[in-house]
Amino acid sequence: MVTKGIRGAITVDENSVQALKEATLELLNIMIEKNCIDISKISHVIFTLTEDLDAAFPAKFARIDLGWKETAMMCFHELNVPNSLPKCLRVLIVLNCDENFKPEFVYLKGASILR
Repeated sequence: MVTKGIRGAITVDENSVQALKEATLELLNIMIEKNCIDISKISHVIFTLTEDLDAAFPAKFARIDLGWKETAMMCFHELNVPNSLPKCLRVLIVLNCDENFKPEFVYLKGASILR
């Protein structure tokens, strides 16, 4: 068994709890589906948000709405690089998996320009 990272990002319509919840759950659900993730195989999850998003912790929605109660998660602010994509939520799911697993990265809404 090896550990691999699955990247994802989505832009958020506004800096509100509801908008962050919707974006977080949309992104995580698509990442789970596209990568056939067994939640028990997740090592940890890192969330980053641009500085214009601070209404809520994305990890809270994963824990409460998806039931990821045993998953280690942390939330951070993204570097404030000039001219970078605003209102962007990024996630890195670190997964314990077979060596032949090929991660499928997910970039939604305005974040599609990142890849």
